[in-house]
Amino acid sequence: MLARNPTATQGTRKEIQQLNRLGWYHSLELPDGSVIQGVVPLERLKWRLAQFPIPQDLRGKRVLDIGAWDGWFSFEMERRGAEVVALDSTEQTRFLAARKLMDSKVEHVVEDICRLTPESVGYFDIVLFFGVLYHVKHPLMALERVCELCKQEAYVESYVTDGGADPTAVPVMEFYETTELRGQFDNWIGPNTSCLLALCRAAGFARVQLESVDQNRAHVSCFRQWRDDTRSPGVKPLILSVENSVTLDHRFSPARDDYMTIWIRAEEDRVLNVDNVFVQVGPFAARPVMVERKSAGQWQLCSKVPLGLAPGWYDVKLRVADSDWSNPLQIGVDVSKVERQGAPGPVESQDLRISNATDGKTWEPYTVRLGADSWISLWLEGLADNARMEDVRVRLNGTDLQPAFLSPRDPQGRRQVNAKLPSGMRAGVARIAVIFEDRKSRDAEIRLVSDE
Repeated sequence: MLARNPTATQGTRKEIQQLNRLGWYHSLELPDGSVIQGVVPLERLKWRLAQFPIPQDLRGKRVLDIGAWDGWFSFEMERRGAEVVALDSTEQTRFLAARKLMDSKVEHVVEDICRLTPESVGYFDIVLFFGVLYHVKHPLMALERVCELCKQEAYVESYVTDGGADPTAVPVMEFYETTELRGQFDNWIGPNTSCLLALCRAAGFARVQLESVDQNRAHVSCFRQWRDDTRSPGVKPLILSVENSVTLDHRFSPARDDYMTIWIRAEEDRVLNVDNVFVQVGPFAARPVMVERKSAGQWQLCSKVPLGLAPGWYDVKLRVADSDWSNPLQIGVDVSKVERQGAPGPVESQDLRISNATDGKTWEPYTVRLGADSWISLWLEGLADNARMEDVRVRLNGTDLQPAFLSPRDPQGRRQVNAKLPSGMRAGVARIAVIFEDRKSRDAEIRLVSDE
């Protein structure tokens, strides 16, 4: 139904009256003040959007509106200054008509969310995912695509089965084979509120915040970065190594849904869990899915490799509770697709030299026995007295390891460095070097021996 505006031209009113017969879901206010009355009133649409902390000024931002339908949310994001892409699985006649009447530049893309890629549409600062999740057969896959396309935050509105009764309840999701939910065959799933939050976290969002639940619709804000909280200048955690949780090597790819196992050393009296360990991989935060104490002060944790990382090399760092950030260790993401030679590397120096290398437990010379807890000990000449452990790297077959111990200079002028080996190393001959600042020692050759 058209709410008349006396300044609207007769031609405009006639066009809108014809559009009204299409049956609108969103109400729309046109530039001349006329209103197309849809099933959902303007006040309700504004209320839904107000559940999320979306700034009024979106100039310079890129927004993706998934399931745009008639386009009210897309046009509102454009009104706030954003560049907007509206996505639907089929071409929407009403959206195209409304875009013309709104004199809008919103781009309309027709694609299934589960098939959408950054290569086809790029990346977005903000993603809107309103009233879509329960319409997809593969909800976690859909949320992973949302996460992959999103650089900053995504806002999710979904049907929930429990009305938000207990966000901490056991996550449960109903599956509807045919028309069990409101007689619609394209309603596939119904999560409870706890399950909706868990799905958003499992998809790769580091922070997930329930904003409200109304009429069995939950509103959830999902963030790809940690809060910039105040941190203590106390003892920082130390990352010992990072490895692939399944293959136990140093090959990572978000496309394979890879997870990282990170070994760290923290203060012995720290009590760590998935809620107070904050992992960062390049530009994105990564919430742990597992944190376990392995010995006094040594912990093992597991995090998903963030989606949306382009092929390349990224620093992994973390903080615990209110600590400052740890040392960074670098991992390669889809490195077979890139060449690392473009970045200048450390210069080989004759002054920095490995004079001895042994197994860190058995002390066998130039031999390391492989296992779940393998260590190598190196004795270095030419390493300055003021060199800190955090500034030294051990490079094993091209992979950088963080030392866990650096001794003072001994009577022979050497300093001992101990580093933990990744558990997935293969037996055979390996090359090892030490890097400090812009200098690198000459490679030494060691034997990696399997006890199996």
